[in-house]
Parts: sequence; C-alpha cells; structure tokens
Amino acid sequence: MRPIRLLPAFLTVGGWTMLSRILGLARDVLMAALLGAGPVAQAFLIAFTLPNMFRRFFAEGAFNIAFVPMFAKRLEAGEDAAGFARDALSNLGAFLIVFTLVGIMAMPWLVLAMASGFHGDIRFELSVTHGRIAFPYIVFISLTALLSGVLNALGRFALAAAAPILMNLVMIAFLLIGYWTGGNIGLWQIWSVPVAGIAQLALVWWGVGRAGFPIRPVRPRLTPEMRRLAVVAAPAMLAGGVVQINLLVGRQVGSFFDGAVAWLSYADRLYQLPLGVVGLAIGVVLLPDLARR
Repeated sequence: MRPIRLLPAFLTVGGWTMLSRILGLARDVLMAALLGAGPVAQAFLIAFTLPNMFRRFFAEGAFNIAFVPMFAKRLEAGEDAAGFARDALSNLGAFLIVFTLVGIMAMPWLVLAMASGFHGDIRFELSVTHGRIAFPYIVFISLTALLSGVLNALGRFALAAAAPILMNLVMIAFLLIGYWTGGNIGLWQIWSVPVAGIAQLALVWWGVGRAGFPIRPVRPRLTPEMRRLAVVAAPAMLAGGVVQINLLVGRQVGSFFDGAVAWLSYADRLYQLPLGVVGLAIGVVLLPDLARR
C-alpha cells in the first residue's frame, strides 16, 4: 500500500465537508422558507433525527472506529481485507434490516421517547408516519459509512467525503419538486431521505469497486473476526449513547412548545456549520494511517 499523503488528504476531506455543510445550510433555509416551524416541519425533524441518532451507534461512530483500524491492518499485512470487509458488510446489513423492521413496528414508542410532548396532537401521527418512511435510511447510511471506511483506508478520500453532498442535493431537489408541482411538500421531503440514502450507498459502492475491492454481500457469519469486531465496537457504542442523551433531552423539552423543535434544530444547524470541518478531516485521514503503524 502506498502511504497516505496527509496534507492533500486533509484538504480534500475538509473541502468536500465544507461544501456539504454549505449545501446543508441551503437545504435548511429552503425547508424553513417552505415549511417554517409548523407541525410538518417538526414531524420531519423528529423522523429524520431517529435514524441519524442510531447511525452514530452503528456507522460513523462505534462501528467504524472499530472497523477501519482492523481493515487497515489487514490491508497493510496483505491479509484478506476484502473478505473481512465483505463479512462486516453482510453482518451489519443483516442486523440493520432486522433492527429497521423492529423500529418501524415500534415507531409510536420511539416517537414518544423522542418527543412525548407531541402525544395527543397532529404532530404525533405525522411523526409516526414520517418516521416509518425515513427509518430505513439507517440501513443505507450505515453501509455507506462502512464502505466509506474502506475507501478511506485505501487512501481514496474524495468520494467518501463527497457522498453527503448527494443527500443535500436530493433533499433540495425533492423540496423544490414538491413546491413547483403543488404537491404535499412534507411527503416529498420525507421520501427524499431513503432516496438520498440509496444514492449515497450506490456512489461509495461503485467507488469501492473501482478501487479494486468489488464487495458483494454474502451469508452473514459470526466468525472470530466478527466477534472481535463486535467486542471492540461495544465500548464506543456505549460512549456514543451517552453523547446522544443531550439530543434526546433537547428534543423532549422542545416537543412541549409549539415550533420549538424546529427552531432548536435550525439554530443548531447554523451553529454547527463551521464546526467539525477541520476536526472531521483530521480524524478521517489519520485513523487509517495510524492503524497501519
């Protein structure tokens, strides 16, 4: 494996991440203009928060922290890194499909856990309906994160860093289509979530194939390597759960005040715009590089 050129990699990831943040801001401005802070906007934000909260357990957080170093070490040692990635993809995918089905059936209770102040008004029913549409996003975005980890370990940072841009572009397009056609903008918006997830997954899957790692799902197997991966990921999952308590508390409190969920979300997105770009770029680039040493 050729060594990772750190400075160009930092600039690549940071540049694409900043562009994604700018498009995300444009998406939120458009959403605020079209939906304001009404029941539909609040229902969407709760429905979209649920899969994004869980993905930090299964994808960008705990799982990838464990997966990327283990994959990079096998890659450096000339072991069967592709087989390891294939097993990880298959096991994670199988687990997430079951988890998603359970989540869809339990959606009323998940909404209550996130926004109990919605109970008894139209926001609750909207959140349950929207949540069931959006929840499969967790499958697509988690597998996207795993394949992005493969690309990062291979030193192919651009495609993985650019994938989130697709989500913002798809969501902006669906909002505009809903507005221009005079349709139900809320439904257009919520259906953009799984479509964006599929688009992101397709992009990085294609990129992994072009990088010489054509990964195909296989029958899930609980091999010793997969057990070790689960053991390594477990503490990070626990730590990630603690971090999500802040999000849960904020949504719960906001749900008891009309429009507060939307205003809190818009303010948080604006606050987060400049944050994390440099830190994210450094973390994404250094993780596979340090794992080889």
